[in-house]
Amino acid sequence: QVQLVESGGGLVQPGGSLRLSCAASGSIIQIYTMGWYRQAPGKQRELVATMTSGGTTNYADSVKGRFTIARDNAKNTVSLQMNSLKPEDTAVYFCKSNLWTVSGPGDYWGQGTQVTVSS
Repeated sequence: QVQLVESGGGLVQPGGSLRLSCAASGSIIQIYTMGWYRQAPGKQRELVATMTSGGTTNYADSVKGRFTIARDNAKNTVSLQMNSLKPEDTAVYFCKSNLWTVSGPGDYWGQGTQVTVSS
């Protein structure tokens, strides 16, 4: 069984910063991609940023230059540094990982953490 646990969400004023963290644990053989998605009220879940095990990153256009994703492959963790936050960044942020367990490959999600950007 695999668990992804996020932390670091909260309330921040526009222009502020937050750092999200996610740790994967369980019967993991290898992790390929780790990343972050978000879902705002009434909207579909969307990609924020992902990083492969080799370090290749992919960012949504809306967060380029403001958010930075980082991984620690040895610890099975991924983080998202969010700067210059805007009200439109308000959403539940989910950690996602594509990984291999003894049962084979699969996608796993965390429970989500709320990020609210408001004055």
